[in-house]
Amino acid sequence: MSTMQMDKVQIRELIAGRVARELNDGDVVNLGIGLPTMIPSFLPDGVEVILEAENGIVGAGPATDTFSARYVVDAGGKQASAIPGGAFIDSATSFGLIRGGHIDATVLGALEVDAKGNLANWIIPGKMLPGMGGAMDLVVGAKRVIVAMEHTQKGRPKILEACTLPLTAVECVDLIVTEMGVIEVTPDGLVLKEINPAFTVDEVREATGAELTIAEPLPSML
Repeated sequence: MSTMQMDKVQIRELIAGRVARELNDGDVVNLGIGLPTMIPSFLPDGVEVILEAENGIVGAGPATDTFSARYVVDAGGKQASAIPGGAFIDSATSFGLIRGGHIDATVLGALEVDAKGNLANWIIPGKMLPGMGGAMDLVVGAKRVIVAMEHTQKGRPKILEACTLPLTAVECVDLIVTEMGVIEVTPDGLVLKEINPAFTVDEVREATGAELTIAEPLPSML
């Protein structure tokens, strides 16, 4: 099934499902807004992670629309909850966890990622500038940074040889997961480690604005 046959929800589910397999039982994980929030629904059996929201929730639970939850929001401003045993902490303590290297993985979207693992994800041209927020701390402080995003934006590659937008952080990205494949950032450049069998290697290369090394063998990402 190509992306022309998948709707946005199916594409996002495919990406979230593959990222979920990168997380280990007991990991402390920060999830960005949007697509990354879908990941907990796809965690394999036996894998439980501790979700951290940088505005001050450790052990964040699923989104909820209950009346009492109107006082509890995640870092994206959406109603949130905490699991039994979870805790609410102040922002200083939260960023102490982040900057202290206690977050095992952070998963977030991107506007652009390049061959050196540079990340640009905070300025949308022509839009009001919200500021880069906690992302600049997370991508530097987390032990592993995973970008989960669609491979292109209106046909334009989002994976480039060099970012054109202002950077969030330099050489911080470890792994890129899109609907087309799984790409590892290495000191020697980008390596396509897995592919969606709906696409050919040539199609992935055509949709990517940076040189790709192709892993051998090249397994399916599904």
